[in-house]
Amino acid sequence: MTTHVPKAPAYWSRDAIWPGIVAVGPMLPGTLAFGMAFGALCAQKSFTLAEVEVMMATVYGGLSQFVAVQAWPDVLTPSSIAALALLTTTVNIRFFLMTASMRPWFGTLPAWQAYPPLLLVTDGGWLAAMRYREHGGANAWFYLGGALVLYLVWLVSAVPGFLLAEQLADPKKFGVDIAMPAFFAALLVPAWKGPRRAIPWLVSGIVALTMHWLVPGYWFIIAGALSGAITAGVMDEPPAATSHAGHSS
Repeated sequence: MTTHVPKAPAYWSRDAIWPGIVAVGPMLPGTLAFGMAFGALCAQKSFTLAEVEVMMATVYGGLSQFVAVQAWPDVLTPSSIAALALLTTTVNIRFFLMTASMRPWFGTLPAWQAYPPLLLVTDGGWLAAMRYREHGGANAWFYLGGALVLYLVWLVSAVPGFLLAEQLADPKKFGVDIAMPAFFAALLVPAWKGPRRAIPWLVSGIVALTMHWLVPGYWFIIAGALSGAITAGVMDEPPAATSHAGHSS
């Protein structure tokens, strides 16, 4: 019979900064390509470089920024702003779940230490941090060190993309068009928890593709996200394996 050992509470020690940076290292090329593609898109949409960098620094939403800029209307109206807000909220809703999953770890810190670092949560940084936590890690600098590097790479990556927008006008020429799907596909690998847990992924993908074919616009994002979340919510948890005590060798 196994006993559950509670994980250590969070603490700060700078000796975990470098391991945290190393853990997110494989994600940096994808982040760089992702940011360059976004910078090129903004240039093609007639944004200024200053506007791009302000968005990169303050929004820091990754895919939601692509969705917002691609759907950016020629004239902003209350209805178009509401539509943009709905789209970006739907894309970013996963960050609420990610940060909630970190509460047992960061929740042991004072609020002023726990909440600001969570503003830098990303898909890759979260996965690296949670793997570290699952193996018993508690040093909060592991997460924050990697998160800061990802943020800085994202912040500067849009600059070359913006300046090389004409050369990147055809994303397929340099393979930039596959950067985003490849990046998110790679993130799914460490998130794999078996075929049963993948059912919501499958449902979400099928619904999103069907909606994309049937309805113009970005409704496929909302439909895919909601269908996957609902599927995961209604699925019963598999019965826990029973353990037997009292056997002696």
